[in-house]
Amino acid sequence: MSDELPDAMFLADSLGLDFLNSVAVPVDSQVEWLSTGGEFLSWLEQAKLVHPDVLQEIGKNAGPGELDAVAAQARALREWFRAFVRRHMGKKLTRAAIGELEPLNRILARDEVYGQLTVRDAAGASDEIPSGLEFTPQRRWRSPDSLLLPIAKSLADLVSGADFRYVKACEGPACTVLFLDTSRGHIRRWCSMSVCGNRAKQALHRARVRASQKDA
Repeated sequence: MSDELPDAMFLADSLGLDFLNSVAVPVDSQVEWLSTGGEFLSWLEQAKLVHPDVLQEIGKNAGPGELDAVAAQARALREWFRAFVRRHMGKKLTRAAIGELEPLNRILARDEVYGQLTVRDAAGASDEIPSGLEFTPQRRWRSPDSLLLPIAKSLADLVSGADFRYVKACEGPACTVLFLDTSRGHIRRWCSMSVCGNRAKQALHRARVRASQKDA
C-alpha cells in the first residue's frame, strides 16, 4: 500500500458504491485511490475483491504501463457508473434502465468464471451440512484488464440487488461519499458519524453558542 495514501474507505454497505468512493473528499481535500496501477492493486486487495496471490502474480507479469492503463480504465468505468447512479438514486430502478447498462454488460461478457470442488472450511462445518466438500467459484486471470471483472460484478450486484431509493449522498457540505442506507427506518445521513456526523454536531453547537451570545 502507498505510504502517501490513507486506507481506502469501505463505508457504503455496497462494494459497488465503495468503488465509486475510491475517489472522494472525506475530510478537506480530494483523495484518489486509483491514480496508478500499484494503487489500483492496493485498492483491490483492501476491498478483498482479488486474492493477494493473484494480484502479486499479475503485478509481476504485467508489461510496462499495463497496470497504469488498467487503472485508467477503472477510473473511466467509475465515472461512467457514477453518472448512472446519480441519475437513478433516490427512486426505484426500473426495467428501462437496462438500455443504459450496455457498457457494463460488455465487460461482464468477458468474464471467465468457472468452479471447482474444494474442501469446506472447518469453521463452516456443522452436523447440518452433509458434506465436507463445497463448490467454489474461480476465475481465469488472463491479463491485467481482467482485474476489472470483479469490479463489474460488484456493480451488477448493486444494480440487481439494491433498492436505489436508498442510495444516498453524505450530507456533509464538502463530502462526496455515496452509500446504501440499510439503517432501520432509512435515516442514515452521513458517510460516517465519526467524520461528517461529528462535524455537523460541532457546527450545530457553534451555531447555538453564537445564537445564545447574541441573545445575552
